[in-house]
Amino acid sequence: MADTAYLDWPFLEPRHRELALALEAWAAQHVPQAHGQDVDAQCRALVQALGAGGWLRHAVGGEHGAAAAIDTRAICLVRETLARHSGLADFAFAMQGLGSGAISLQGTPQQKERYLGRVAAGQAIAAFALSEPEAGSDVAALQCAARIEGDHAVLDGEKTWISNGGIADFYVVFARSGEAPGARGISAFIVDADTPGFEVAERIDVLAPHPLARLRFSGCRVPLSQRIGEPGEGFKVAMRTLDVFRTSVAAAALGFARRALDEALRRATSRRMFGQVLADFQLTQAKLAQMATTIDSAALLVYRAAWQRDQGRPVTREAAMAKLTATEGAQQVIDAAVQVFGGLGVVSGQPVEMLYRDIRALRIYEGASEVQQLIIARELLKDARSA
Repeated sequence: MADTAYLDWPFLEPRHRELALALEAWAAQHVPQAHGQDVDAQCRALVQALGAGGWLRHAVGGEHGAAAAIDTRAICLVRETLARHSGLADFAFAMQGLGSGAISLQGTPQQKERYLGRVAAGQAIAAFALSEPEAGSDVAALQCAARIEGDHAVLDGEKTWISNGGIADFYVVFARSGEAPGARGISAFIVDADTPGFEVAERIDVLAPHPLARLRFSGCRVPLSQRIGEPGEGFKVAMRTLDVFRTSVAAAALGFARRALDEALRRATSRRMFGQVLADFQLTQAKLAQMATTIDSAALLVYRAAWQRDQGRPVTREAAMAKLTATEGAQQVIDAAVQVFGGLGVVSGQPVEMLYRDIRALRIYEGASEVQQLIIARELLKDARSA
């Protein structure tokens, strides 16, 4: 870990520093640097390794996922550290948290008992099924339907862009249950992967390989005991979950950016050109200075938002600021690192080339950058009008 000064910031406590340093040492030994050909198998192996190492307990919080025990700063530090080593390792950890987050926050004791222990141990893979072909950023537009028949909900419809799709053991699915129009008529259900009427309709290949799929529900009967929260509260459940993990997306972007800066410094201080090293040129120095400043600016926003949530304060605006700044800034930092590497920077398998592919999706998922801008402006205007 090149720069650990941020671990002494007042947003973090001594236990957070200990966590980051311990995970750094573990990741150096257990996290492969490159993806293998079978991404599904590698993702499963990473989940098992993270569970065996005890790191996944930070993704669910508490012994059985008590909401009060979710430490947002710990989640952010884990994601940042893993992202410095491997985008797929970060993905494996993050999806265990996001996929089970609704259960941690609002699940019944029985649901927590059934799922969260296995998630924390790396024995069950979780997925968060919210997006649809016509409902991504506009969650209230989703069409997947859940009609109540006796003590079951019957799901019909599709979900897409679902991370861990095809390898998950269970999915937290959000469906229109009709209690009210728009966002107030959505409920959340836990759907086991072997439930009749559920199928993985299509696997999706993306720029940075990871398990991703389109899901189909056709008369899929789910016991009402699998519903998370009250009827019609699914939108609220989804937003509470995203408020926790949106900040951690920004932390992952920080990890990518820090690795890019480390790689750029290594290259700039060793690459000889015109009788000197690349770092001797003022243009290179200016680029490195801008990269470092962008990273620290984003880190301050990330750990402010994480600290604020851990204090029980509203965090919607702060989480949006963190995600917007960290993901957009990381894209700039990584692009600059590729430029420092020159032709070598676009060679497949080089760390900066992998980072270039890894970062792009973070500016889109869990709320695209444009949506974060709308959220920030909405919160500002709400405060201005109330004042």
